[in-house]
Amino acid sequence: MQDISDMDREGLPSSKSLFKATGIAALIGTAVLVTTILPAEYGIDPTGLGHKMGLTMLSQANAAEPSSPEPVASSANNLLALPAGPVWKTSGKLSSDSTTVTLKPDEGLEVKATMNAGDRMVFNWASEGGPVNFDMHGERFNDGDNFTSYWQGRNELNASGAFEAPFDGTHGWYWRNRGDETVTIVLQTSGFYDNISKK
Repeated sequence: MQDISDMDREGLPSSKSLFKATGIAALIGTAVLVTTILPAEYGIDPTGLGHKMGLTMLSQANAAEPSSPEPVASSANNLLALPAGPVWKTSGKLSSDSTTVTLKPDEGLEVKATMNAGDRMVFNWASEGGPVNFDMHGERFNDGDNFTSYWQGRNELNASGAFEAPFDGTHGWYWRNRGDETVTIVLQTSGFYDNISKK
């Protein structure tokens, strides 16, 4: 009987190739762990690929799944520990205004509110006497004639929505009457802003 040590070793992997294959498998496993498993299961995304592939949303969905309800003691510490959820909090004062603008043919005017970055308001305006063109925009403080346009419209009779200030400054509307008749615009606003005024 032939000793196994004397047998031909052709076809069997060498120790070097086994170590190489193990190393490659470990690298692939680490890459999969970092790029897919951690973002999908735990929301940890060191490479940013998980966010681009939408895997971080899976961890958020897992976190959002309702668990068995536990009794919660009512204390200030527990309230501070709650996630923000749909509630937006501010220490600012709530303002509500009704502003009327009258525009003769080919006349324009703007109404602006002073807001800090993150402040919010809801608004509704309607034009009586004919449609108007408008530009909802904002300007940073002490930034010359520069402005940022948010929403433009032509021949509109009304508009409604909600707005969040992207920066500290003045934010509002410019209306122009391109018609042949005088129009009256009534703007209703409510939210966290200061000094709404006509310009």
